[in-house]
Amino acid sequence: MDYDRKLTTAWITPQMLVAFLLFGTMPFWIESVGLYQYLGVEVMIWMIFALGFNLLLGYTGLPSFGHGAFLGIGAYTFGLAQFNVWPNLWFCLLAAVVVTGLIGGISALFLSHRRGIYFALMTIAVSQIFFFIASKWTDVTGGEDGLLNIARLPVELGVTSFSIEDNVGLYYLAFALFVGTVILLWRLTNSPYGRILRAIKQNEMRVRFVGYDVRFFKWTVFTLSCAVTGLAGGLFAMAQEGAYINIMSLQWSGIIVLMTLIGGGFVSFWGPVFGVILYFVARDVLGAYTETWLLWFGLMFVLLVMFKPEGIAGIWRDLVSRRRAAKRDGEAVSSLAQPEAGR
Repeated sequence: MDYDRKLTTAWITPQMLVAFLLFGTMPFWIESVGLYQYLGVEVMIWMIFALGFNLLLGYTGLPSFGHGAFLGIGAYTFGLAQFNVWPNLWFCLLAAVVVTGLIGGISALFLSHRRGIYFALMTIAVSQIFFFIASKWTDVTGGEDGLLNIARLPVELGVTSFSIEDNVGLYYLAFALFVGTVILLWRLTNSPYGRILRAIKQNEMRVRFVGYDVRFFKWTVFTLSCAVTGLAGGLFAMAQEGAYINIMSLQWSGIIVLMTLIGGGFVSFWGPVFGVILYFVARDVLGAYTETWLLWFGLMFVLLVMFKPEGIAGIWRDLVSRRRAAKRDGEAVSSLAQPEAGR
């Protein structure tokens, strides 16, 4: 990835301000472009999920093909905490984050000493274990029926509270959590810890020879990624008003990989955000014309992988680089022409 030193030391960057302004005003313009409010909620939740997932794939080079299981664990934890412990929004979200991070940390004990295809295969195996536990432990998870009637709990702010039963209210809760997630992950990925993760992605063996405990860093980043995924899972449970086993399937795990790659998670912090937007817009726009929209989206993915593996973020980066190069060339020609004009 390319990094600008001014940007990497900042808490708030111009790109963040543009993104926050765009998404912060989404409920006001989304219907005017032919879309609907619930789509904004979906996009926001999946962007949190994708940013957490990109800690593994984009920054550390660890291909997890079973991350959907942790989205499901977050959703089930939110519902179970609401039904059985304390129906409070912040408590249930915290439970989803902590429990998913804890289960992710336990899973990482078996994964962190693997790499490459072996790591990927192990993540599939682990996700299938959780999938079958969720499907067979019907007394707790509801089995194939899932957990139903999960409520959109009110946002308690001490002196006041507000309802998020409508999609706009839930959207702004998800947006606030998205803002916090973006800032925290930006600082994390641009800290010394983040630089070690990128070094592991480049050459794991060399990092180990330098003296870093590579297994520990892989364990921590997997745990952090699962914790962020648990947050997305809690929001997902509220959005769907239920927790269902299908989100723990390999199909959903593959979709988050597809979103991250097509967006350009390998070359940009914002790549997964681009990928999520493209996926949902393609689903709704292409889906309005053909039932085989996923086929066309898949073809788009194949073309990008063949001709531009850096994804949408890579295309944008090249356009900006060419524009800057053309501007520099223009300024150079202008500076050479000025002395001749003065003769």
